[in-house]
Amino acid sequence: MDDSLREEQALQQLALLISRHAPSNGTHRTSVPSLTLMHATELSEPLESVYKPSICVVAQGAKTATLADESYRYDPSTYLVTSVELPIIGRIIEASPEIPYLSLKLSFDTDVILDIIKETNRPLFVPAEASRGITVNQTSPALIEAIVRLMQLLDEPEDVPVLAPLVIREILYRVLQAEQGALIHQFAIIGSQAHTIAQAIRLINRQFERPLVIEQLAKSVNMSTSAFHKHFKNVTAMSPLQYQKTVRLQEARRLMLTENAQASDAAFRVGYESPSQFSREYARVYGRPPTLDIQALRGSVSSPNVL
Repeated sequence: MDDSLREEQALQQLALLISRHAPSNGTHRTSVPSLTLMHATELSEPLESVYKPSICVVAQGAKTATLADESYRYDPSTYLVTSVELPIIGRIIEASPEIPYLSLKLSFDTDVILDIIKETNRPLFVPAEASRGITVNQTSPALIEAIVRLMQLLDEPEDVPVLAPLVIREILYRVLQAEQGALIHQFAIIGSQAHTIAQAIRLINRQFERPLVIEQLAKSVNMSTSAFHKHFKNVTAMSPLQYQKTVRLQEARRLMLTENAQASDAAFRVGYESPSQFSREYARVYGRPPTLDIQALRGSVSSPNVL
């Protein structure tokens, strides 16, 4: 059987498995803690979240992921990998009741990446400069077949604790063998510029509501301020302050949308001292003041599970 036919059949099988385990619109958790499924029968509004290190695979339909002013499209022929925590705007661009959008997201630990690299006994490629923390690769029959095996474990929950980590390891191995595998594994190599920036990103996300002092953050990861700025932007497509602001605004939007928080309360909770400054920055990013934006979103998002 040639590779194109293998891949086509594996994608069909994957679509059936996702349909069975995620039969309704929305995001569905599974018995594999790091695996979530998505089912959608219509196009979506741009929806935001901080993507942790993860692999996103589409069995049917298509989606875009936007980071700063860069847009990445992925569909059954490609898959998305985020190697660090990134504030992404996701939008489903191909979906219908007849051919629903079906996808999965598999989060991973970069320590597992490093273990796999060590076991392959290949020279470690460490770029002189950190690369973007998001990539799109071509799918392969071997990768999709491994993902199908992971999905099949959902029918045998007693096997999940033992076998799921092994299959996930194979999936990550297939990802690392792809053409952009080196761009992914750089984030796992201790001492690399990419790994250092990943540490800084984790620090920002853990305390994004606190004032950000760039000089202190750069010092905490043993970088000069200028080098830190440069490599941070290489990874995230934005400056550290822009990154923090994006995470703050996304979290405030989520609080208002899903927890019915008032705009002023959401502003204070994410670290703004001035509600008026929050409203100005929010409107600049989303095109509408907070209250009007949330009203419009509530009218357009049909399923709370999608949030």
